[in-house]
Amino acid sequence: MKRKRLLAVLVGGVFCLAVMSLYRMLELMQGAELQQRGETPAGQVDKELSRLQQKIDRLEHLLSDNNRLVATLRDSLLHRKASWETTRGEGGANVSSDSTHGRAHTLPGCRLAEEMKDRADGVQLMDVYHLLPFDNPDGGAWKQGFEISYRGDEWDEQQLEVFLVPHSHNDPGWLKTFDSYYEDQTKHILNNMLLKLTEDSRMKMIWAEISYFSKWWNDCDDQKREMIRRLVGAGQLELVTGGWVMADEANSHYFALLDQLIEGHQWMQRHLGVKPSSGWAVDPFGHSPSMTYLLRGAGLHNMVIQRVHYAVKKHFARQQTLEFLWRQSWDSSPRSDITCHMMPFYSYDVPHTCGPNPAVCCQFDFHRLPGGRVFCPWRKPPQPITEQNVQERALLLLDQYRQKSRLFRSPVLLVPLGDDFRFVESSEWDAQFSNYQKLFDYFKHHPELHIQARFGTLSDYFSALHRRLGAAGTTLPTLRGDFFTYADRDDHYWSGYFTSRPFYKRLDRTLEATLRATEILFSLTLAEMRRFHGDGRLVADFPAREHFQRLTAGRRSLALFQHHDAVTGTARDPVVVDYGTRLFHSILNLRQVLQSSAHWLLLLDKSQYHHDQSKPFLQMDEVISAQDALPQKTPLTLSGEPRSLIIFNPTEQLRSSVISVIVDSPDAHVVDAETGRPMAAQISAVWAEPSRASADIFQLDFVAELPPLSLIVYHVTKASAGSAHRTQYTFHRHGNPPTVQAEHFQVSRPQGPEADARLSLSNKHIQIWSSQETGLLQRLRLQSGLVRQVQVQFLWYGTRAGANRDKSGAYLFLPGEDGAQLYSSSESPLVRVSRGPVFSDITSCFRHFTHRVRLYHLEGHAGRSLEISNMVDIRSEANRELVMRLVSDVASGNRFYTDLNSFQMQQRRTLSKLPLQANFYPMTSASFLQDSASRVSLLSAQSQAVASLSPGELEVVLDRRLQQDDNRGLGQGVTDNKPTASLYQLLLEDRRGGAQEVGAASEHLSLLAHLTSLSLCHPPITLVTPGNGQMPKLRPFLPLRSALPCDVHLLNLRTLEDAQETGSPSQEVGLLLHRKGFDCSSAPEPPLQCTWSAHEEVSLDDLFSPLRFRSVRPSALTLLPQDDEPEQQPPRITRLRPMEISAFRVELD
Repeated sequence: MKRKRLLAVLVGGVFCLAVMSLYRMLELMQGAELQQRGETPAGQVDKELSRLQQKIDRLEHLLSDNNRLVATLRDSLLHRKASWETTRGEGGANVSSDSTHGRAHTLPGCRLAEEMKDRADGVQLMDVYHLLPFDNPDGGAWKQGFEISYRGDEWDEQQLEVFLVPHSHNDPGWLKTFDSYYEDQTKHILNNMLLKLTEDSRMKMIWAEISYFSKWWNDCDDQKREMIRRLVGAGQLELVTGGWVMADEANSHYFALLDQLIEGHQWMQRHLGVKPSSGWAVDPFGHSPSMTYLLRGAGLHNMVIQRVHYAVKKHFARQQTLEFLWRQSWDSSPRSDITCHMMPFYSYDVPHTCGPNPAVCCQFDFHRLPGGRVFCPWRKPPQPITEQNVQERALLLLDQYRQKSRLFRSPVLLVPLGDDFRFVESSEWDAQFSNYQKLFDYFKHHPELHIQARFGTLSDYFSALHRRLGAAGTTLPTLRGDFFTYADRDDHYWSGYFTSRPFYKRLDRTLEATLRATEILFSLTLAEMRRFHGDGRLVADFPAREHFQRLTAGRRSLALFQHHDAVTGTARDPVVVDYGTRLFHSILNLRQVLQSSAHWLLLLDKSQYHHDQSKPFLQMDEVISAQDALPQKTPLTLSGEPRSLIIFNPTEQLRSSVISVIVDSPDAHVVDAETGRPMAAQISAVWAEPSRASADIFQLDFVAELPPLSLIVYHVTKASAGSAHRTQYTFHRHGNPPTVQAEHFQVSRPQGPEADARLSLSNKHIQIWSSQETGLLQRLRLQSGLVRQVQVQFLWYGTRAGANRDKSGAYLFLPGEDGAQLYSSSESPLVRVSRGPVFSDITSCFRHFTHRVRLYHLEGHAGRSLEISNMVDIRSEANRELVMRLVSDVASGNRFYTDLNSFQMQQRRTLSKLPLQANFYPMTSASFLQDSASRVSLLSAQSQAVASLSPGELEVVLDRRLQQDDNRGLGQGVTDNKPTASLYQLLLEDRRGGAQEVGAASEHLSLLAHLTSLSLCHPPITLVTPGNGQMPKLRPFLPLRSALPCDVHLLNLRTLEDAQETGSPSQEVGLLLHRKGFDCSSAPEPPLQCTWSAHEEVSLDDLFSPLRFRSVRPSALTLLPQDDEPEQQPPRITRLRPMEISAFRVELD
């Protein structure tokens, strides 16, 4: 050990000496040149200065390289020191990624997983599913429940306390667009709310969607705004959750879920000076603990949920556990607990909220009084409350309240009063308020009934609940798990929307990645500008304010699309187009910010910066022409003059990536512009048709080495004929050899024994074998010797047959009785195998999809996985869903794991007592199968449904085309399909030490899977310079000295709005870091190239060096100033716990 440490110190010393010598050498060279020439004429001064500047640039670049090496050495030394100290003190902690399994579990991320594996406190939802019979007997008045009884004296000691909470659920788009709903309904609801709440202080209301509220606020004059502030301050109006929308919790990525919360909370803070304390999620189709984590981290303490499987509701009601502390599956402490109230009945409308009997409750929805447009389907209409009927009506309502109360542990009762787009007309406000107030007054004047009822908000309810629970010494049970997959009745499982409109689910993630990259680059640009000037000023010509407004619009477009009828794919066709147009325009606007920021950062001479929106200096290498179009690469015209390509790495890791551009020549040469080093490259055909290559354009792929958050410049030139490595092609088609047109490429057809042999590709890390007939994957082999059968299949699901039977639609998946049918085609697919130095792949061209598996010939983690891509087009089909299934020999039993919102992994159990559609779950970005020896992970760039219907199988739904409505209110099928791309990485890993536990409830991705997913979801961004005119000198931008630890993810670096100047960027930035939990049973050989800390404490100053912080304030997740902790002083040691997101408001110096 001592010898190794000594060696590391020695090597570090040598590097320091080399740097100093280099500097001295340049100094002497410059001195010698000046001495030789004596006094240079004035005309030569510029040349000399220019030459000196180039040398300084070169020195700076070499110093930067050496800095990175020295940083790696320093980390290595620190690791060895920590390892040595820990070995002496506590017997073993290993920190570099070549860790042996025996000691790996002492790292924070591993410790966490080990701690949680044996914890069994509280209720596990998986265990509830295991217990329930899912038999659905008729429960009487409460059809999905049971008869509730009470004696009548239960409230003699503690009276029943009822809070009637008026609400109006406003979908930001569903049957109408966001703007149409606002004009037709929402603005009238809010105008009436302002009027009616001001008239009577007893009236109250809650409101959830800040997207609508902020739009209405913009229409209000100063007087109205002051009235709104008064109502909020008095507690009459409560803004609940505070998100931009009431977000979907199945398909949304946690970045977007948090971003829409930040947008809403920041708006509330700025305009109303308040923050929410309670969550309200009554319409999302199932619920995720990732959302509860974000709410708790944003400072909320209570929440209400509604759409939970009816059998689970019934079970919780019997156990009186409808109110519980919801805890994260991975958390052994109560730190993340949030008090959750689950509504017990079918819906959040009035018939299903006052008590178990909807026929009775409907009579107390006074919007349905006779003569109106809305009526009670149970044919017992409400009656206006009069002196003559008040006693009978009050006792009838009291009976429902009492029955509902028996399902809870406290005598405090929450009764929502509302539905979709309620309280549009002032007459509804009057009818509901006046009639209920008469009932409340009757209760008040009859103390023998032991009830107090009044209008209230969620804060009123939860304050009373906690007060009563505390007084009685009652504790709520703890629950872990999630509430997927939702069924509202019978076998109607809402697993269809996990995939519906997959084109837009993919576009959502494109915008998300573009937004995050732009946020980070814009924040770094403003910090660099202030440093450049030295006085905090920005560059005069840089449109910082306009760019910040583009960023804000992008944030809000992404936020709007997280609505539970948007990303879900459950809105009407014109509304989907409206959402798509917003996403599309935001991507274009954010690209302007990205181009402009990169332009300034790259210029060596900053005085040359000029902003011209009509002729940007940098342009994207790909174009999206419309909201429903796939991205297309723009061909680059090459010549002998170098064409500059700028690559932005939006991740916090050093990465080797393959960059792909389209060029007009089959011969091209790529070099690193700074060093002149040639890059490994490959020229491939651009296939106009499966066997006809374009004669005019070609694909150039090269390997780029990208430091974290860097902008690196490459030069592409036209090369001499035949000098570039060209891809070699082999074509297969069973029984019908294709005619191939590809004049610039070597094409062969298999002959003799080769014609019948399985296809095979390999790189340093993996070898794959595929079917010679279909090209579809069959087996994988790792460098370690591990071999696994992994067969790729494609299948169709149909829907139920019969005229009067429910069928699949946008929400529901109701497959036909015959289950999945293997995909078959009348003619054999064309199979195209390509081989080259950068990548090799196998492409299978079927009628409804083109499927490709690709291996990259790369060092590092990028070469360890198999890229799978599909281009799907099922527009010719009716009532069919296309599925890709992986069939492996992993002995996974009935268990598999899916991610929740890309934030955490959740164990799933495939249950035979449930119908097929109930065993499908949402997958935002990852799913895996494992046994004691191996793990197969499928990492995804888009969200969709996933299932494991048999041991060793994993299947994802690629697209669905359905001709009919599924009777959930949408009123149409899903027939607006488009050619849709889906992208995955398939990862096979050894599980060696500590892998005996195959079925723990809390599992994590491996570090390799985390890094692979990061690269998949945040690809490098390519910019190009114009191909003509004089080019200014560009210099790479390298903001970080070294990569962040491989378990720490830079979630965002978000410029905050100026507190004084609306719509302008401030000097403050929201820094969000997520420390990943990771599985330690698989460590790849050779080891990963990144490092991690053995401790939860890290120094922010060291992590982000050489960036400097002027101030750092730890904050809550939505970055509100009132949540700030005291400012941290250098070296700013902060605790990053595994799985936790940490937020800071910082000023970059």
